[in-house]
Amino acid sequence: MNLRVACATDDGQDLINRHFGDAEAYLIYDVDDENFEQIKEISNSTEDDHDDETEEHADPEKARSIKELLKEEGVQVLLSRQFGPNIKRVRKHFVPVVAKKFRLVDAVRMLKDNLDLVRHQWEKEEERKHIVLDGKNYHRS
Repeated sequence: MNLRVACATDDGQDLINRHFGDAEAYLIYDVDDENFEQIKEISNSTEDDHDDETEEHADPEKARSIKELLKEEGVQVLLSRQFGPNIKRVRKHFVPVVAKKFRLVDAVRMLKDNLDLVRHQWEKEEERKHIVLDGKNYHRS
């Protein structure tokens, strides 16, 4: 079973070092046990929906918008260096994976190498926890 992964990026090369929902774009990958392939790049259209001065931290509307945007693309896994408080909302619909690798391709490769763990969390549905991959070990929260 392959998984569809959305990677939070601003430049297409690196994962952002901010909350997942603050990315300018998401690179969408299909990942299976043998390979990973970038299939699409989508702009984060939710980012401009709110005025930064009035946006509340952990805005449920922002979480809903991101969920709708990525579900439309068939995404199952979210990959970033950081997630904000909305992680509690999005993990009902996705497996959030925190990668301690900055280069996007290295983080996707690390996710591929731990695909069984990610699949296991995906199967838990609304009981999902996020995963932290640091290159040596994994940690479930």
